[in-house]
Amino acid sequence: MPEGHTVHRIANSFNELFAAKSLTIDSPQGRFTASAKLISGQKLIQARAIGKQMFLEFENGRTLRIHLGIYGKWRFNHLLTEELPEVQGQVRARFYTTKDMADLRGPTICELIEPLEMEVLQRRLGPDPLNPDDGSEFKRFQINIQKSKTAIGLLLMNQEVISGIGNVYRAEILYRAKINPHTPGNQLTPKQIKELWKDSVYLLELGVKHGVMLTRDGFLDEDPGKPERHHVYKRNGEPCRKCGTHIVLEIMAGRKLYFCPKCQK
Repeated sequence: MPEGHTVHRIANSFNELFAAKSLTIDSPQGRFTASAKLISGQKLIQARAIGKQMFLEFENGRTLRIHLGIYGKWRFNHLLTEELPEVQGQVRARFYTTKDMADLRGPTICELIEPLEMEVLQRRLGPDPLNPDDGSEFKRFQINIQKSKTAIGLLLMNQEVISGIGNVYRAEILYRAKINPHTPGNQLTPKQIKELWKDSVYLLELGVKHGVMLTRDGFLDEDPGKPERHHVYKRNGEPCRKCGTHIVLEIMAGRKLYFCPKCQK
């Protein structure tokens, strides 16, 4: 499942291609046909991301909510002729102008929502480290952590606590902070909570800029292979890059969790 930086990159691409333009929208698969008719021909005001979800806001007041889930994918194409490319696979929705096109396949959620529904959803979703913050987003995160007895390793995966963090960032952020993933949220110090937020902002912004999840410092001007990008993620059984202790793999609430038992006591 794409983590937050990927969804923000997609929203940025959508804005570059389609913002302030009237979009033709249809559903080759047929499952989105009725909703597509309600927004086709409308001008796109903006695409924006909150965590792992993207929202397309149209001039008629309707908002399209999209969550890619595990199998969802976008494909963007620049149109060289007036003829649209042949549909490949199960395309839930196709968005296009005379110059550009985007096909959406296999999303978990693709639905139109009303303004009131959007307000409710925004209140439910946790703060997104990639969205503008006057301090209130960090405060929400801090409160969400401090009030909970749940393990921090679970809290970081809860999209109502913080939006956009997935399995990779969860493991790496906790390692960089030297925090045991089983530590209850309400046992973290204010300094630890602040560092978790600051590092989430830092790493997700790197992900948006470079297009990859890069969690080890020192590789910003290089293109390291996947094994070199991370401290602990998918390195179970291998020595910790700092202390040499073997990285541990556990299952926490059905998801794989990687950490160093020595560095993260």
